Amino acid sequence: MKRCTILSRTKFLPIAVVLTMLAGCPSTREGPTGETSQGPVGAPIGAGVGAPAGQTIEVTSPAFEPGGPIPTKYTEDGEDVSPPLAWSGVPERAQELALICDDPDAPNPKRPAATPWVHWVLYKIPADTKELPEGIPKTAQLDDPPGALQGKNSWPTTGYRGPAPPPGSGTHRYFFKLFALDAELAAEPEMDKTTLEREMEGHVIGEGSLFGTYER
Repeated sequence: MKRCTILSRTKFLPIAVVLTMLAGCPSTREGPTGETSQGPVGAPIGAGVGAPAGQTIEVTSPAFEPGGPIPTKYTEDGEDVSPPLAWSGVPERAQELALICDDPDAPNPKRPAATPWVHWVLYKIPADTKELPEGIPKTAQLDDPPGALQGKNSWPTTGYRGPAPPPGSGTHRYFFKLFALDAELAAEPEMDKTTLEREMEGHVIGEGSLFGTYER
């Protein structure tokens, strides 16, 4: 890496000349491991590593529009089955996918502030999977998608639990977040969201989300 060195004799030069020489030096920032990274001030260290900058996965559902109301069928007031989902734009080098659904608007004095209520934790989804059908079984291990595992939600039970906001608490948002990973996780069934996020750390190379709303 090129270094910009101002020789000690610059102390004898006029200050304006020294400032001009310094302006031509590339900026460096020290990362968390002591390494330095070049780039514009304010850009996060490691930005763009893994997934190309701006790359996202498009997540959709034939059951509801982005930002639209989730049909009662997929809530605790209906059949409480998981909605169908589909996606595109998964990076070619992805090895696995994972899905988390949570509600950041759920009030609960027993949980720390800004901790979403978790409705679904699904992981070890084969990377070539393009969609999830309606009504994924509420079991820890799945045959479809083959090899996929489900974790604990906030109740805590295994698999999907639909929207069930307290009556009168307003409109809640439910985010279905899909993550593409560059490695196969050494994961056990029935992990919770926190454990899954820890396992995924450093392996996410693409992501996308879809949210729907519901209120009582």
